[in-house]
Amino acid sequence: MGKQTKAIISMNLKTVITELNKALADEFLAAYQYWIGSKVVKGYFRKTVQDELLEHSKDEFRHAEMITDRIIQLDGTPIINPKDWYKLTTCGFMPPTNPNSIEILKQNLKGERCAIGIYNNLLKKLKHKDENTFHMVAHILKDEIEHENDLEAILDDIEVTKKTS
Repeated sequence: MGKQTKAIISMNLKTVITELNKALADEFLAAYQYWIGSKVVKGYFRKTVQDELLEHSKDEFRHAEMITDRIIQLDGTPIINPKDWYKLTTCGFMPPTNPNSIEILKQNLKGERCAIGIYNNLLKKLKHKDENTFHMVAHILKDEIEHENDLEAILDDIEVTKKTS
């Protein structure tokens, strides 16, 4: 890492890298949770739910790439072994054991709400201390908020459909 880059970060780099690796673990698990959910989902609005889950999976993997790149820029080491995802995750992983679209949407909604809380807290820690990481996290948070809104909208549409059927 360059001298100037180090000079503009006013917090412990190990702390930043640790927090980013926790977020990385969550992103990889979320990407898989969305992807596998898109494969097994059944029920109301199946195609809509599949498409949304697959889109979110791609977004979560893109977030993982962004975080990995930032960790490397900070001279850190991103999580190398997937076994460590479970050690570092904050939001966890919820296997889609019930393929019902409503249940899968609710599981993923719970994960998005966890991610929103994690990234919001991370922003508070980073503000005025590591502006580059701050802006990356703010971008990811924006996506997570959009994901929450998407999932809530589909659940609302299902409720309306159920009531009118």
